[in-house]
Amino acid sequence: MAMTGVLRPGHAQIRVLDMDAATRFYGDVLGLVETGRDRSGRVYYKAWDERDHNSIVLRQADTAGIDFFGFKVLNKATLDQLDADLRAYGVKTERIPAGELMETGERVRFEIPSGHLIELYAEKKQPGNGLPAMNPPPWSTEAEHGIAPLRLDHGLLYGPNVNQVLDIFTNVLGFTLTEYVTLPDGVTKGALWLSCSIKAHDIAFVEFPEPGKLHHIAYLLDSWEKVLRAGDIISMNKVPLDIGPTRHGITRGTTIYAWDPSGNRFETFCGGTQPYPDWDPVRWNWEGLADGGLDFPQRKLHETFLTVVS
Repeated sequence: MAMTGVLRPGHAQIRVLDMDAATRFYGDVLGLVETGRDRSGRVYYKAWDERDHNSIVLRQADTAGIDFFGFKVLNKATLDQLDADLRAYGVKTERIPAGELMETGERVRFEIPSGHLIELYAEKKQPGNGLPAMNPPPWSTEAEHGIAPLRLDHGLLYGPNVNQVLDIFTNVLGFTLTEYVTLPDGVTKGALWLSCSIKAHDIAFVEFPEPGKLHHIAYLLDSWEKVLRAGDIISMNKVPLDIGPTRHGITRGTTIYAWDPSGNRFETFCGGTQPYPDWDPVRWNWEGLADGGLDFPQRKLHETFLTVVS
């Protein structure tokens, strides 16, 4: 598909309780590349194969969770048009000046009905992935440090009013609903997987009574073998494990879920469907979620997945 509007997930700012423990984890265990620290104490990271300056920003706070999740758009004209479209829809937007986030241009920020802050931006410095622009090798030495994901892949956010969120993302921002789960009533959509590309999902939402909650940030690996290697690294570093290694029925992705030192869940993810925008969304009922939708090999609905958020 032609990439003309929202391009991809761009960044997430995550709250951590102990910055020293967090930087050891994100740098040495997860294997992200530190790209800077700003005057407010925030620490910036990118995955080794990302071209942009940052995708993960850590901020020390008294509570864990997520401050905002941002998407990169095609250009400044697209940013202005989406800002106008959001305001015409009735969503209040705020312009965050360039430079407030390190090496990042002006951002359009808005709150969605689930209580999350979403951002759009068009410009971010591109230091590259450390490989030459001509005749590059397939990977750099940074690709072997820690888990070493290729990129930020998606986020899963928990909060109320997800069907109102669905309307904004599909009718204003141009996302495609790829899969969904209905609640036990068999009618109401309670979990949504949304894509702005042909990935299985670029962001997902689950109905939850508390607003603004983070379920997980997902990082892309390029093979099932790398997911299994991530499991070894998680165990070797005694990182608390949630689920996996396993495969989802929903999205078909292979996965491991675990927690960072502050209690923010993260996912190492590989594979998944490639749903073009003309595909009808895949429907799962509540029974299907339990019987393989979440954990296909075990056909088990893990209680922590439904209840533990930050």
